[in-house]
Amino acid sequence: MDAMTDQPAIEKRKPRADAIRNRERVLEAAKGVFSQGGPEASLEAVARRAGVGIGTLYRHFPTREDLYEAVYRREVEQLVELAKHLVETKITPVEALRRWLRAGVEFMATKKGMAAALAMAAHGSSELVAYSLDRLTWAMGELLQRATAAGEIRADIDPEDLLRAVVGMCYAYDGTAWQPNVLRLIDVFVDGLRRRPDKTQDRQAHEGLPYAQP
Repeated sequence: MDAMTDQPAIEKRKPRADAIRNRERVLEAAKGVFSQGGPEASLEAVARRAGVGIGTLYRHFPTREDLYEAVYRREVEQLVELAKHLVETKITPVEALRRWLRAGVEFMATKKGMAAALAMAAHGSSELVAYSLDRLTWAMGELLQRATAAGEIRADIDPEDLLRAVVGMCYAYDGTAWQPNVLRLIDVFVDGLRRRPDKTQDRQAHEGLPYAQP
């Protein structure tokens, strides 16, 4: 009797699990489709890539903006989790920072692919903008603090400034094949953040002095 009583409950849980899996498949597919941008970045393409019907997509995300915002929030949280993971790894702090920034370029590719609709969503919700800035600045700050404490990079770098610099690099290029260029610039940029052997930059930064001209 108990087995018969439990059976309906088990059956009810199955659709919920399937729904969660479908939602995650849609979000992962949307990330890939939107990051490529261009006219092929449609909701139909997302549904095909996720292996679900367009009706299933709309049940989870009634509007295009709903999907874009969900993808965006998911990407932000994945970057935050990556930062936490990198802080705990044994790789050098400056290499952890480099890896996170490179992952940030992938995030920006997705964001650029859905810029118009995301802007519409953000226009109606300043909370979305504040949410992403706060979370990503925190993640960047954790990695910067670790690299600075290890003496690997300059001490006068503000997390939000660095975040804006990376965003600027990504938006400096048009088209759909810009990522390799930005990833190369990320490597150059990180190398430029390293402390000089004489530590002159750090001393001047702490004392509020202008940098000596070469």
